[in-house]
Amino acid sequence: MGDVLIQVLVVVFSVVFHEVAHGWVALKLGDTTARDQGRLTLNPLPHIDPIGSIIVPALLALTSSFMMGWAKPVPVHPGRLRQPWNDYPKVAAAGPLSNLLLALVAAVLLGLTAIAYGRFPEGHAALEPLKFLVRVWQTGIVVNVALAVFNLIPLPPLDGSWIFSRLLPASLRASYENLRRYGMLLVVGFLLLMHYTPAGALFGRTMQAVISPFLALALALAKLGA
Repeated sequence: MGDVLIQVLVVVFSVVFHEVAHGWVALKLGDTTARDQGRLTLNPLPHIDPIGSIIVPALLALTSSFMMGWAKPVPVHPGRLRQPWNDYPKVAAAGPLSNLLLALVAAVLLGLTAIAYGRFPEGHAALEPLKFLVRVWQTGIVVNVALAVFNLIPLPPLDGSWIFSRLLPASLRASYENLRRYGMLLVVGFLLLMHYTPAGALFGRTMQAVISPFLALALALAKLGA
Protein backbone atom coordinates (compact mmCIF):
# COMPACT_ATOMS: atom_id res chain seq x y z
CA MET A 1 0.00 0.00 0.00
CA GLY A 2 2.92 2.34 0.68
CA ASP A 3 4.16 2.04 -2.90
CA VAL A 4 0.64 2.76 -4.21
CA LEU A 5 0.49 5.92 -2.12
CA ILE A 6 3.89 7.02 -3.39
CA GLN A 7 2.85 6.45 -6.99
CA VAL A 8 -0.44 8.34 -6.62
CA LEU A 9 1.24 11.30 -4.90
CA VAL A 10 3.97 11.43 -7.54
CA VAL A 11 1.38 11.30 -10.32
CA VAL A 12 -0.66 14.10 -8.72
CA PHE A 13 2.36 16.37 -8.36
CA SER A 14 3.62 15.55 -11.85
CA VAL A 15 0.33 16.19 -13.68
CA VAL A 16 -0.16 19.44 -11.75
CA PHE A 17 3.37 20.56 -12.68
CA HIS A 18 2.59 19.56 -16.29
CA GLU A 19 -0.51 21.76 -16.40
CA VAL A 20 1.17 24.70 -14.68
CA ALA A 21 3.93 24.51 -17.31
CA HIS A 22 1.32 24.89 -20.06
CA GLY A 23 -0.13 27.95 -18.34
CA TRP A 24 3.25 29.49 -17.53
CA VAL A 25 4.48 29.26 -21.12
CA ALA A 26 1.13 30.61 -22.37
CA LEU A 27 1.56 33.57 -20.01
CA LYS A 28 5.06 34.24 -21.33
CA LEU A 29 3.64 34.16 -24.87
CA GLY A 30 0.83 36.61 -24.14
CA ASP A 31 -2.15 34.64 -22.79
CA THR A 32 -2.97 35.53 -19.17
CA THR A 33 -6.01 33.20 -18.88
CA ALA A 34 -4.41 30.58 -16.63
CA ARG A 35 -2.99 33.26 -14.32
CA ASP A 36 -6.29 35.13 -14.20
CA GLN A 37 -8.14 31.95 -13.22
CA GLY A 38 -5.70 31.09 -10.45
CA ARG A 39 -4.24 28.05 -12.21
CA LEU A 40 -0.57 29.04 -12.06
CA THR A 41 -0.12 27.37 -8.69
CA LEU A 42 1.37 24.08 -7.54
CA ASN A 43 -1.44 23.79 -5.01
CA PRO A 44 -3.13 20.63 -6.36
CA LEU A 45 -6.69 21.58 -5.36
CA PRO A 46 -7.51 23.81 -8.37
CA HIS A 47 -6.03 21.20 -10.74
CA ILE A 48 -7.18 17.82 -9.46
CA ASP A 49 -9.52 15.76 -11.60
CA PRO A 50 -10.92 13.14 -9.17
CA ILE A 51 -10.91 10.44 -11.84
CA GLY A 52 -7.71 11.24 -13.71
CA SER A 53 -5.63 12.42 -10.76
CA ILE A 54 -6.61 9.90 -8.09
CA ILE A 55 -8.85 6.99 -9.14
CA VAL A 56 -7.10 6.03 -12.39
CA PRO A 57 -3.55 6.23 -10.93
CA ALA A 58 -4.61 4.22 -7.88
CA LEU A 59 -6.22 1.50 -10.02
CA LEU A 60 -3.18 1.35 -12.30
CA ALA A 61 -0.85 1.11 -9.30
CA LEU A 62 -2.91 -1.69 -7.75
CA THR A 63 -2.87 -3.64 -11.02
CA SER A 64 0.87 -3.09 -11.55
CA SER A 65 0.23 -1.23 -14.81
CA PHE A 66 2.37 1.65 -15.99
CA MET A 67 1.43 4.82 -14.15
CA MET A 68 -0.69 7.39 -15.93
CA GLY A 69 -3.04 10.18 -14.96
CA TRP A 70 -4.18 13.68 -15.80
CA ALA A 71 -5.31 16.91 -14.19
CA LYS A 72 -7.90 19.46 -15.26
CA PRO A 73 -6.50 21.13 -18.39
CA VAL A 74 -5.21 24.64 -17.80
CA PRO A 75 -7.28 27.05 -19.93
CA VAL A 76 -5.38 28.53 -22.86
CA HIS A 77 -6.89 30.86 -25.48
CA PRO A 78 -4.77 30.59 -28.63
CA GLY A 79 -6.14 33.89 -29.94
CA ARG A 80 -4.52 35.72 -27.05
CA LEU A 81 -1.07 34.40 -27.86
CA ARG A 82 1.18 36.82 -29.72
CA GLN A 83 1.73 34.38 -32.61
CA PRO A 84 -0.95 31.67 -32.22
CA TRP A 85 0.24 29.58 -35.15
CA ASN A 86 3.74 29.19 -33.75
CA ASP A 87 3.08 29.73 -30.05
CA TYR A 88 0.37 27.16 -29.35
CA PRO A 89 2.63 24.19 -30.22
CA LYS A 90 5.16 25.67 -27.76
CA VAL A 91 2.49 25.77 -25.06
CA ALA A 92 1.62 22.14 -25.85
CA ALA A 93 5.27 21.04 -25.74
CA ALA A 94 5.78 22.69 -22.35
CA GLY A 95 3.83 19.94 -20.57
CA PRO A 96 5.90 16.92 -21.68
CA LEU A 97 9.13 18.92 -21.37
CA SER A 98 8.23 19.82 -17.79
CA ASN A 99 7.87 16.11 -17.02
CA LEU A 100 11.30 15.39 -18.49
CA LEU A 101 12.65 18.19 -16.29
CA LEU A 102 11.07 16.53 -13.24
CA ALA A 103 12.58 13.19 -14.28
CA LEU A 104 15.99 14.91 -14.46
CA VAL A 105 15.55 16.40 -10.98
CA ALA A 106 14.46 12.99 -9.63
CA ALA A 107 17.54 11.37 -11.20
CA VAL A 108 19.87 13.87 -9.53
CA LEU A 109 18.11 13.42 -6.19
CA LEU A 110 18.29 9.64 -6.58
CA GLY A 111 22.05 9.82 -7.08
CA LEU A 112 22.51 12.15 -4.09
CA THR A 113 20.30 9.94 -1.91
CA ALA A 114 22.38 6.92 -2.91
CA ILE A 115 25.50 8.81 -1.82
CA ALA A 116 23.90 9.61 1.54
CA TYR A 117 22.83 5.98 1.93
CA GLY A 118 26.40 4.84 1.56
CA ARG A 119 27.54 7.11 4.40
CA PHE A 120 25.67 5.13 7.07
CA PRO A 121 26.46 1.67 8.49
CA GLU A 122 24.00 -1.19 8.09
CA GLY A 123 21.12 -0.96 10.55
CA HIS A 124 21.41 2.79 11.10
CA ALA A 125 18.07 4.55 11.73
CA ALA A 126 18.67 6.94 8.83
CA LEU A 127 18.58 4.14 6.25
CA GLU A 128 14.81 3.60 6.34
CA PRO A 129 13.87 7.17 5.37
CA LEU A 130 16.60 7.09 2.73
CA LYS A 131 15.10 3.88 1.30
CA PHE A 132 11.74 5.64 1.18
CA LEU A 133 13.29 8.56 -0.72
CA VAL A 134 14.94 6.16 -3.17
CA ARG A 135 11.48 4.74 -4.00
CA VAL A 136 10.07 8.26 -4.40
CA TRP A 137 12.83 9.36 -6.82
CA GLN A 138 12.67 6.11 -8.80
CA THR A 139 8.91 6.51 -9.11
CA GLY A 140 9.42 10.14 -10.12
CA ILE A 141 11.62 9.11 -13.01
CA VAL A 142 9.28 6.38 -14.28
CA VAL A 143 6.06 8.38 -13.89
CA ASN A 144 7.40 11.51 -15.53
CA VAL A 145 8.96 9.66 -18.44
CA ALA A 146 5.65 7.85 -18.96
CA LEU A 147 3.72 11.14 -18.91
CA ALA A 148 6.17 12.79 -21.31
CA VAL A 149 6.28 9.92 -23.80
CA PHE A 150 2.54 9.33 -23.71
CA ASN A 151 1.63 12.99 -24.12
CA LEU A 152 3.98 13.36 -27.09
CA ILE A 153 2.04 10.74 -29.05
CA PRO A 154 0.48 12.65 -32.00
CA LEU A 155 -3.04 11.58 -31.11
CA PRO A 156 -5.72 14.21 -30.43
CA PRO A 157 -6.22 15.56 -27.81
CA LEU A 158 -2.72 14.78 -26.48
CA ASP A 159 -0.03 17.48 -26.50
CA GLY A 160 1.85 15.82 -29.33
CA SER A 161 -1.13 16.32 -31.63
CA TRP A 162 -0.73 20.11 -31.54
CA ILE A 163 2.93 19.84 -32.44
CA PHE A 164 2.21 17.31 -35.18
CA SER A 165 -0.61 19.43 -36.60
CA ARG A 166 1.74 22.41 -36.90
CA LEU A 167 4.11 20.30 -39.01
CA LEU A 168 1.46 18.84 -41.31
CA PRO A 169 0.93 20.27 -44.81
CA ALA A 170 -2.29 22.29 -45.17
CA SER A 171 -3.81 19.60 -47.42
CA LEU A 172 -3.79 17.08 -44.54
CA ARG A 173 -4.30 19.36 -41.56
CA ALA A 174 -8.09 19.78 -41.81
CA SER A 175 -8.71 16.02 -41.86
CA TYR A 176 -6.36 15.52 -38.92
CA GLU A 177 -7.96 18.32 -36.89
CA ASN A 178 -11.35 16.74 -37.51
CA LEU A 179 -10.25 13.86 -35.25
CA ARG A 180 -10.41 16.18 -32.23
CA ARG A 181 -14.18 15.80 -32.08
CA TYR A 182 -13.67 12.24 -30.83
CA GLY A 183 -11.54 13.45 -27.91
CA MET A 184 -10.85 10.91 -25.21
CA LEU A 185 -12.43 8.09 -27.22
CA LEU A 186 -9.26 8.05 -29.29
CA VAL A 187 -7.11 7.90 -26.17
CA VAL A 188 -9.18 5.06 -24.68
CA GLY A 189 -8.95 3.20 -27.98
CA PHE A 190 -5.20 3.67 -28.04
CA LEU A 191 -4.86 2.38 -24.45
CA LEU A 192 -6.85 -0.72 -25.41
CA LEU A 193 -4.62 -1.12 -28.46
CA MET A 194 -1.56 -1.01 -26.24
CA HIS A 195 -3.07 -3.61 -23.93
CA TYR A 196 -4.08 -6.12 -26.59
CA THR A 197 -1.51 -5.62 -29.34
CA PRO A 198 2.30 -5.33 -29.66
CA ALA A 199 1.88 -1.53 -29.45
CA GLY A 200 2.10 -1.89 -25.67
CA ALA A 201 5.49 -3.59 -25.90
CA LEU A 202 6.69 -0.86 -28.25
CA PHE A 203 5.60 1.81 -25.79
CA GLY A 204 7.37 -0.06 -23.00
CA ARG A 205 10.60 -0.25 -25.00
CA THR A 206 10.38 3.44 -25.80
CA MET A 207 9.92 4.23 -22.13
CA GLN A 208 12.91 2.09 -21.18
CA ALA A 209 15.04 3.85 -23.77
CA VAL A 210 14.11 7.25 -22.35
CA ILE A 211 14.42 6.13 -18.71
CA SER A 212 17.91 4.67 -19.20
CA PRO A 213 19.83 7.99 -19.42
CA PHE A 214 18.17 9.24 -16.23
CA LEU A 215 19.11 6.09 -14.33
CA ALA A 216 22.60 6.27 -15.79
CA LEU A 217 22.93 9.82 -14.49
CA ALA A 218 21.81 8.75 -11.01
CA LEU A 219 24.29 5.87 -11.05
CA ALA A 220 27.12 8.13 -12.21
CA LEU A 221 26.41 10.59 -9.40
CA ALA A 222 26.30 7.77 -6.85
CA LYS A 223 29.68 6.48 -8.05
CA LEU A 224 31.19 9.96 -7.81
CA GLY A 225 30.26 10.10 -4.17
CA ALA A 226 31.34 6.57 -3.34
